[in-house]
Amino acid sequence: MKIPFLIFFQIILIQSVSAQDKKYDHVLKQMGSRFDISVVASSEEKGNKYIDIAITEIKRIEKLISSWDKHSETSKINHNAGIKPVKVSKELFDLINRSIQVSKITNGAFDISYASMDEIWKFDGTMTEIPSAEAIKKSVEKVGYKNIILNDNDQTVFLKHKGMKIGFGAIGKGYAADKAKKLLQEKGVRAGLINASGDLNCWGKQPDGQSWKAGIINPLNKNKIYSWFDIDNQAVVTSGNYEKFIYFDGKRYSHIINPKTGYPANGIVSATVFAPKAELADALATSIFVMGASVGIDLINQLKGVECVIIDDNNRIHNSKGIQFKNIINSKKN
Repeated sequence: MKIPFLIFFQIILIQSVSAQDKKYDHVLKQMGSRFDISVVASSEEKGNKYIDIAITEIKRIEKLISSWDKHSETSKINHNAGIKPVKVSKELFDLINRSIQVSKITNGAFDISYASMDEIWKFDGTMTEIPSAEAIKKSVEKVGYKNIILNDNDQTVFLKHKGMKIGFGAIGKGYAADKAKKLLQEKGVRAGLINASGDLNCWGKQPDGQSWKAGIINPLNKNKIYSWFDIDNQAVVTSGNYEKFIYFDGKRYSHIINPKTGYPANGIVSATVFAPKAELADALATSIFVMGASVGIDLINQLKGVECVIIDDNNRIHNSKGIQFKNIINSKKN
């Protein structure tokens, strides 16, 4: 789950304005989530024009990747699982290909075929017992990125088994933020920010020439900033699990499920990833929950231009090598 505000680790934007260019904002619900769009422009007319361009692009992406729209390319792939390959647009083909590459580097912790999973875990208060080991094993039988077959020459996608599905819930909003940003840059917008429910991508400078800043709220006092980072032409994504979980026999079970085992991920409360693109940061933030803090940090340290901060379920902070905290207060940094 990608969320803009977390109890333990909360990203806020510290913004400034000048008497010349101003920042214009718009909020909408798209892809089942809240989108906050901000652009820096010389007039309200131009600001609104640019915001409309971003909204149109986000809606286009949703139509492309939606598994709820029976006419989308994604739905056609799922409908023909185990039957035949489906020719798709280069854009969707490339997105699926990049998703598979992330699956490879995370050893399956990230997997767009998670959509095939039977939802036997319930986090709405209705569960009275833990699913059996047999039921958990069966729930992920059709999950497996290696069974997504791409044909470069024909530009087709084939899911090997009937009942297989792909979904972009863990990468789609980040991709939409990236595409909206790219289009606005092409239209000449020199600065702005797209926040897709915590999948954030920004570029340029604030109206006074300063960098955008992402602040971490002090977990001991939500009215104070724990630390802050300059964000220059970069994406930041926070993934958290504090809202949805259950307890059985004194053990906490997260709503984030390991797509390889069917069991809930554990040990992490929130993961924030800094990367060149929100698409990548989105996928990695989800993966870290499954991989665990130690393995997740080790992976991030091997990726150029990518950093992360993790808070585990003991409120201890773990960070990659390139993270430089400022104004740290009462840290339990590890």
